[in-house]
Amino acid sequence: MTKAVVTGGRTDTAPAEVTAPGGEKRWPADGPLVLGVRHHGPGSARAVRAALDAAGPRAVLIEGPPEGDALLPLAADEAMVPPVALLAHAVDDPGRAAFWPMAEFSPEWVAIRWALAHDVPVRFIDLPAAHSLAAAADPTWGDGEEEGEAYPGGDEAALRVDPIAVLAGTAGYDDPERWWEDVIEHRGTPAGDDPLAPFAALGEAMTALRETYGHGGRDRDLVREAHMRIRLRAARKEFGDQIAVVCGAWHVPALTGKSAVTADRALLKGLPKVRTEMTWVPWTHRRLARHSGYGAGIDSPGWYAHLFSAPDRPVERWMTKVAGLLREEDRLVSSAHVIEAVRLAGTLAAMRARPLPGLSETTDAIRAVMCDGSDVPLGLVQDRLITGDVLGEVPESAPAVPLQRDLARLQRTLRLKPELLERELELDLRKETDAERSRMLHRLRLLGVGWGTPAAGRGSTGTFRETWQLRWEPELYVKVAEAGIWGTTVLSAATARAESDALSATALADVTALAERCLLAELSDALPVVMRALADRAALDADVGHLAQALPALARSLRYGDVRATDTAALGEVAAGLAERICVGLPPACTGLDADGAAEMRGHLDGVHQAIGLLPESGELNGRWTEVLRKIAVRDTVPGVIRGRAGRVLLDDGRLAEDEAARLMGLALSPGTPPADAAAWIEGFVGGASSGGMLLVHDERLLGLVDAWLTSVPADAFTDVLPLLRRTFASYEPGVRRTLGELVRRGPAAEGGGPVRGEAGVPGFGAGLDEERADAVLPVLRLILEGEHV
Repeated sequence: MTKAVVTGGRTDTAPAEVTAPGGEKRWPADGPLVLGVRHHGPGSARAVRAALDAAGPRAVLIEGPPEGDALLPLAADEAMVPPVALLAHAVDDPGRAAFWPMAEFSPEWVAIRWALAHDVPVRFIDLPAAHSLAAAADPTWGDGEEEGEAYPGGDEAALRVDPIAVLAGTAGYDDPERWWEDVIEHRGTPAGDDPLAPFAALGEAMTALRETYGHGGRDRDLVREAHMRIRLRAARKEFGDQIAVVCGAWHVPALTGKSAVTADRALLKGLPKVRTEMTWVPWTHRRLARHSGYGAGIDSPGWYAHLFSAPDRPVERWMTKVAGLLREEDRLVSSAHVIEAVRLAGTLAAMRARPLPGLSETTDAIRAVMCDGSDVPLGLVQDRLITGDVLGEVPESAPAVPLQRDLARLQRTLRLKPELLERELELDLRKETDAERSRMLHRLRLLGVGWGTPAAGRGSTGTFRETWQLRWEPELYVKVAEAGIWGTTVLSAATARAESDALSATALADVTALAERCLLAELSDALPVVMRALADRAALDADVGHLAQALPALARSLRYGDVRATDTAALGEVAAGLAERICVGLPPACTGLDADGAAEMRGHLDGVHQAIGLLPESGELNGRWTEVLRKIAVRDTVPGVIRGRAGRVLLDDGRLAEDEAARLMGLALSPGTPPADAAAWIEGFVGGASSGGMLLVHDERLLGLVDAWLTSVPADAFTDVLPLLRRTFASYEPGVRRTLGELVRRGPAAEGGGPVRGEAGVPGFGAGLDEERADAVLPVLRLILEGEHV
């Protein structure tokens, strides 16, 4: 194979034109001009632009789905800002979709914009998306995904030939990306050189590779190339030979070699087909990156975008960008750092025999000079600049499903622009705009469009505030198209989806959760259907665990319904009925449980207790619930973890005297109780990070009971109870654990000098008053009071 250097660099002079002896521009090839490129390669993009300027074709054909031909004029719209992608999806199954991304530095995008600017017909010639999507579910055909298509290949992808890697290895490079930079991105085109020569050299190299490797493990490429040849023949009949074809370099030999029409048609005969729709959607640099899973991905889309757009001195301009980013993050980076980093990058390139500093040299220089050798700030450069967070835009005139158009209208009305970077959104539901935003986000979640995720807020925890984490990903356009089967607006689609989910749900907890989501989304038309399904499931479900699992969601729904002024009377009746049935069935349901069942039931008990406290007008119900807890707390057949938890709930609510709590603990920790049961009771009574440890800190009697029991546990049983105890005490804050340790080390208070205990005490606190500790505050109080009179 003849050694050739493929060039595609910038030149400050106009590209050389191919002229006839008389001075007129002549067609530079015997047939169509096939320009083999690397998808998303800025060097290829510049070379394509130079070749098209020199040749002046009558038509331009591009590797891509022909269904996109009608969308090509939109590429000339000023509102179309790359990166963008053609999105195709099956009409009957919108979840079956594929993307064809294009960036500003993609050769295909450059060719499209050139053709539109010069009023030259431009068409796609690849296999139609109707066949690609239909065949995606057929494993026997092979996915055949290649550069320029939407997703990576399957298991056989590892067996495919990477032509760039083979050429790099032939040239003695172990890194294909480095070879590509050296021969493409860093080589300029000298004035007067033939702009078509690089494509001839690359075509020759690919021909040699195809002779050696055949289709290179890409079975589907044979079908795709057959369709490209058929489309090329049709274009030649219409425009003659003055046609430029922009395609992956791997396909050049297949399009320039001889082939029979009958053989090509035979390959295409009988291909599966589905009805498809196609549109333009915004894309991102991050989704162009190889690590995102994109089959034709590149390692550094942000770097490539910089190389394509920088008019001159790309290394200096890159270092300036990096310095600006680091300064925004409060890093001390000066112009001297930029100068030194540029010098170091140039020195590294010379030492490594490279024509210009590449990404590896600039990165090494940034790490050494601007990041003090640390990879932490360098990771920020990698994420923000080398990969990049650029999000493209498409014009409103682009085709879209009705649901997408309604969503876009809501986004404009509510001033919620889709953004690639994750951001936090605080909503005050008392404001109408924020309430509308909340309803839209909840409706989208119900439709499976995860634009926003509820998060814990930093401020008020009341029901008037919500906190969301927002991040828009290109794949959400597919989710929106998929949800379009439910309706033409966000409201109608969410309502239809909620009604369908209510009728198909089999678990009571699923229906109650759906009711809560309907209230949050204010789907008043769906609530009657959901409520009927809820009443039916609740009447048929006799499992106390299921009822206990369903009640908290209903209680929250009633609470949020009050805030959002929603009629929840029917929901309140169902919730009250569930609570009554739980009060009747919970005590017997708590008996005969193993350790896992007891732990689950303890969680149900906590959830029911909180839910009953949220129910409106629950005074009588609260009294009944208290009696249920008392029965559970003293019933020996109930596992210790549940008995302990019931006692603790009563104590926290002030419905159990402290002396009675100490008596229950004494019984549970008596010598006749098996150590494992006693440890489980302790876990239920004092477990939990919120206040369990503080209870022992403030009530030394309870701490003394635990301490005395623990020291009495036999050695052979201690290893059995140790995991339970460690799990219990590990949930406490470090300060609480330290205080408990100091109290245990000190031992019981001395009779003469310890705290003086009275007869009564506040629940949760030790009885009596420590006068010595109280007197310690008097000097501070005296100083404050005296200062006020000065």
